[in-house]
Amino acid sequence: MPLNTEANFHEPGKRYFRDFSPGDDFYERLIEMHRDLSDEQSARVNAKLILLLANHIGDLAVLSEAMQLARAGV
Repeated sequence: MPLNTEANFHEPGKRYFRDFSPGDDFYERLIEMHRDLSDEQSARVNAKLILLLANHIGDLAVLSEAMQLARAGV
């Protein structure tokens, strides 16, 4: 399975009127997850989220491609 880099946010059963709305919903939830956390707590919650999602994906080739893309240009 290749890495999907196209917008792919959705919520089952929810209809959106604009293509970017589901991504906005995710971003809002991500920001809320960090609310009132220290920098150290925020870094820790990011690391936990990354590991949970990586485990959910499970495909090492996809994860490797994502890590390469994330690091590119940094």
